[in-house]
Amino acid sequence: MTEQSIPNVSFEFFPPNSPKMEETLWASVKRLAPLAPRFVSVTYGADGSTRDRTHRIVSRISQETSLTGAPHLTCVGATRAEVQKIARQYWNSGIRQIVALRGDPPKGADHYEPHPGGYEYAADLVAGLREVADFDISVAAYPDVHPEAPDAKFDLDNLKRKLDAGANRAITQFFFDADTFLRFRDQCVAAGIAAPIVPGVLPINKFAQMLRFANMCGAKVPDWLHERFAGLDDDDTTRPLIAATTAIELVTRLQREGVQDFHFYTLNRAELTYAICYALGLRPHGAEA
Repeated sequence: MTEQSIPNVSFEFFPPNSPKMEETLWASVKRLAPLAPRFVSVTYGADGSTRDRTHRIVSRISQETSLTGAPHLTCVGATRAEVQKIARQYWNSGIRQIVALRGDPPKGADHYEPHPGGYEYAADLVAGLREVADFDISVAAYPDVHPEAPDAKFDLDNLKRKLDAGANRAITQFFFDADTFLRFRDQCVAAGIAAPIVPGVLPINKFAQMLRFANMCGAKVPDWLHERFAGLDDDDTTRPLIAATTAIELVTRLQREGVQDFHFYTLNRAELTYAICYALGLRPHGAEA
């Protein structure tokens, strides 16, 4: 494999809420760091509930490792002035990458309501971040259509608004059929979207957990995937092998179709993500966390 064909990857982590989970997180960061990802993002809870933890994790990643940290920032739970203050603090501390999202409704809310005085949607947030500084901004895209969008055209138009507002790339929600992403990529080109569309890959650690995630974000889970994982819920030996095989099939097909950027939803676990990246041709660069 030539140097030119080695893909670019990025990884997503979430702020741990216990000492044991924090230990798992940093072990995963250390394991994945030698793969030299373009950046590692850290999620942000609904209504800003993990704001301080997100900031702490991103700051530690940036200060103590060779990695580039990219905090998630949402429209939920803050005014425009508060969001810009957070962004300015990130910029002043050396953070240059942000994942800009509308955000999920707070717990107990059945639908999204813009915060009074806040940014209404992700496109507004992107434009606001551009007023603060020249951030490298990623936004979300939905190959299976966002569950709140009335139709695929509305969803695609919304993606274009986010990119036209100044986002550098879109990272997709996870999906399991390569053709789903390839069709979506073609639709983006037809809509005049020139920015990179990066496939988001979710290695399946636990099938039931993945189904909950899919239900929340509108991702389709094909019948063949149900069949492939049937009976493996309690088989901790076979299930990871099937999970790795499934994800490797997906990413290598996309790689053959010219995809050179991948974003992995690690769920703070390194094993599957490392194996999938290895199959893509990535090798350790000697970086240390």
